[in-house]
Formats: sequence, structure tokens, C-alpha cells
Amino acid sequence: MVEKVLYAELTPKEFRARLKAAPIGYLPLGTLEWHGEHLPIGADGIQSQGFFERLAREVGGIVLPMLFLGPDRMRREGDQELYGMDFCTQKVGHQPGCPHAQLPGSAYWVPEETFRAILEAVLKQLRRAGFRIVVAHGHGPSTNLFRDHAGEWRQKFGLRCFVCWGGNEEEPDLGIQVDHAAANETSLVMALRPELVQMENLPADPNQWPLAVSGRDPRKHASPELGRRAIERNVARMAVILREALSQLKSHGEAQP
Repeated sequence: MVEKVLYAELTPKEFRARLKAAPIGYLPLGTLEWHGEHLPIGADGIQSQGFFERLAREVGGIVLPMLFLGPDRMRREGDQELYGMDFCTQKVGHQPGCPHAQLPGSAYWVPEETFRAILEAVLKQLRRAGFRIVVAHGHGPSTNLFRDHAGEWRQKFGLRCFVCWGGNEEEPDLGIQVDHAAANETSLVMALRPELVQMENLPADPNQWPLAVSGRDPRKHASPELGRRAIERNVARMAVILREALSQLKSHGEAQP
């Protein structure tokens, strides 16, 4: 029987037991955002929730429902608002940047101040419920905002806050969600939800760059094996960080909800 870790599925008895064992909440920062023609629109939350389920079963704690709203770059062109990859300007080799246009399916954008207010409301409720550590990860701008306010929120809510980037220059694809629909994210979805990946939707011509994909070419570099390696490496890395945080809580008498 698979260990239950999703907040919404726990009974009060199960919730109390998991919280007592490890007062850690995992918050998937998802979006409903274009992730290429080959990945699901909810790829951000699918990846972060899947990773957090593995991490919660390794370290303990409870995985919250994913958010789908988040901040991003925004630009007004005429009567239209463009977000994030809508006005992607990166170039890959000699490929031109992506055209400025609303990408199908994207429905997630809120201003940073709105998203910060949402996160603070969530954190207030988690502290009230007995959590002492919150790990959030997913959509890049959402994750960066969470990271940037971690110190402030520790003072305000008494919560230790972490994100999970990982990866390095030598092995860039072994982090968690460190590109946009390219080798890393495609590999993670391949490892977590392979039935949702449709690589055949990408251009067959290797000289044609996939629309609004940023990073290493997923057609050449993505694989389920790479995704599994990234997940295993970062579960192990985050487990060390979170067990140390739990140890510090216990040493300061803060571990009990």
C-alpha cells in the first residue's frame, strides 16, 4: 500500500500522526502555462507535486494541493497582455527568438504583490495548523519570490522556508525545473507521468526550434532516465537539508505542533 502524503486525502488522525512525526509542508507552485506542444499545460505543478510526494515519503511531511496562479514577466501590446513565454526572446544557436503572441492554454498570471499576499495567507494557515517548515517549488518566478522572502517569513510566521533548485553548471539538467519545457522539465515529466508526454508533437526537423522552449533541446537530451536521476539526486540532497532543519527544531524545542 502506497504511503499517503497528500494533505487533501488525510483523515484528521493521519494528519496528526504525520505532522507530529515531521511538521513539514510541501507547496507545489504550479501554473497553467504553455510548456511546449509536447508537455501538459500544468507541467509546473505536476513536476513539483510528483517530486514532493517522493520527498515526503523519504523525510516525512505533508504535500499541499498545488497552486496554479503565479507571477511572471508581463507586457502590454495594444489591447493584449502577454505573459512569460508569450514574449520569449531567447535565441538558440542561429534560431530566431519566439514570436510575441499569446500561447494556447496559459491562464495563470497575477501581479507579484497578489501572489505574495496569497503565499502569506497560505503560510499563516500552515503555521496555525502546526507546521514548522515549508518547502515550496515549481514555476520559476513563483519559486524565486518564495526564496527571496524566506528570511522575512521566518520572522513573521516562525516558519523555516526552503526551495529545491539543485543542479550546477557541470550538470545543468540534474536540478528540479531548471529550464522551460526543455531537457530538464521534459525528463522530469517523463519520469513522473510518462503518459502525459507527447514528443511526436515537436518539430521533426532538428533545425526547427520548438516554440517557446528554453534550454537544451528535449528531442536530443530528454529521457526518463535523466528525470529519474534528477529526482533521486535532489530527494537525497533535500533530505539532508530537511533532516538538519528538523534536528534544529528539536534542539530548540520547536518541533511539536
